[in-house]
Amino acid sequence: MSKIWVKKPMSAYEADIKKSQLKRVLGKWSLTAIGIGAIIGGGIFVLTGTGAYYNAGPALALSFVIAGIACVFAALCYAEFASILPVEGSAYAYAYGTVGEIFAWIIGWGLILEYAMGSMTVAVSWSGYFSKLLKMFGLHLPTWLTTDPQTYWAAGNEGFSMNLPAFLIVLFVISILLRGTKGAAKANNFIVLLKVSAIIFVIIAGAFFINTENWVPFIPEATTITENGVSHSAYGVAGVVAGASAIFFAYVGFDAVSTQAGEAINPKKDVPFAIIASLIICTLLYILVSLVLTGMMHYTDFNPLGKYPDAIKAPVAYAFDIAGQAWAGYIITIAATVGLISVLMVMIMGQSRIFLGMSKDGLIPSTFAKVNPETGVPTKNLIILGIVISIVASLTPINDLAHMTSFGTLFAFTMVCVAVWVLRVKEPNLQRNFKVPALPVIACLGITINVYLIINLSKEAQMYSLAWLAIGFVIYFLYSKKHSKLQNGGYGETFKAEQEPLEKPDLDL
Repeated sequence: MSKIWVKKPMSAYEADIKKSQLKRVLGKWSLTAIGIGAIIGGGIFVLTGTGAYYNAGPALALSFVIAGIACVFAALCYAEFASILPVEGSAYAYAYGTVGEIFAWIIGWGLILEYAMGSMTVAVSWSGYFSKLLKMFGLHLPTWLTTDPQTYWAAGNEGFSMNLPAFLIVLFVISILLRGTKGAAKANNFIVLLKVSAIIFVIIAGAFFINTENWVPFIPEATTITENGVSHSAYGVAGVVAGASAIFFAYVGFDAVSTQAGEAINPKKDVPFAIIASLIICTLLYILVSLVLTGMMHYTDFNPLGKYPDAIKAPVAYAFDIAGQAWAGYIITIAATVGLISVLMVMIMGQSRIFLGMSKDGLIPSTFAKVNPETGVPTKNLIILGIVISIVASLTPINDLAHMTSFGTLFAFTMVCVAVWVLRVKEPNLQRNFKVPALPVIACLGITINVYLIINLSKEAQMYSLAWLAIGFVIYFLYSKKHSKLQNGGYGETFKAEQEPLEKPDLDL
């Protein structure tokens, strides 16, 4: 059993960096744009509606503040790790070199949940904005082609249904990613510029149409919402905290930055910069937009079974429609439809790099580690991900996807706070281009807040996520442990020298 705690030697990471087939084409600002590309969109264009209706009401801004504070602690820990281990794999790679294989596997398995569910959530939201975009030109897709079966049947319909736009957009993004990271990064930079401009427009233009009565009461009285036969508590102070838990995955962007370390030109300096810069910029934008949105539109209007059933999928655009400013809604719809593509792009890209790192170590099949020498991307890896993500996104409600994504994110952040502290104690002399100030305090706060937010996720999300982790343990002991490169002497004498304690000197001489 003790073998499950073996650590990947630092020399192995150095070897991985030297022989990596990934192309180092990302600079400081491209990495920052990747972070913003993932963060801006997932929260503003997707979760503002679900967070306001299901959890916090107008106090959604406070939920973003709480989530942002929790992220700061984790982001600082990520930044220190990234300055030590500039490799793809994010928190998984960090844990493997510090606290051991089983710990790394649990984190990696959680990250798979985080990125896969996050990609699906964004794909479903993109479908909502795309459907609205088509309506602008007088085109209407039938409900059974834009709605998952559970929501479709809950509305009293019968027969087959699927979210076809969500299915197709995933395949489109995969086709872009297969062409190479440099091209994808250029496309992302352009889309990020468009998105940030649109968000600033929302903040400025929306401020003129705020109805302060929509903010009263700012924290609605606690109640129970029943939907699809499932009831859960909402609003009140507990709802604000639950809202922070639910929208937490919106901040996954800075984690996505760390997954691209293997393609960064100067990863030890640029990755920490991009992590912190993207978090600060996006947290401020989130708070401002959530205040404007809940001021323009009453939080109860985001009910997916109410008067505006698509508002929860495209909340920002519908807020302008309800305010009687259809022209602004058109601008937002176009920007969001294009902008969410970059979110999906970064999430799938991050997921594929985590698979790449885990496959290199033998914990998942080797097919995920094969990199196309011409494009410098893991082709089979991306194709398999695209098929799975597109199918699940077309058949699953957005709220379930968002909550499970948040669990994966919170879990990974908690583990990173633990691992960076462990490494500081065990390897104090490692070169660190960035060091977390007052690490014991920061790590403890990060662990405490993230665990508290996990506890405040919906019971369904907790059960599904724990079931996911249980499946992960089964896979580890049935497959991963047996095929692990580390377990099978894949790092030779260097591995033995770093893992085994030094022999005690002969004191009888």
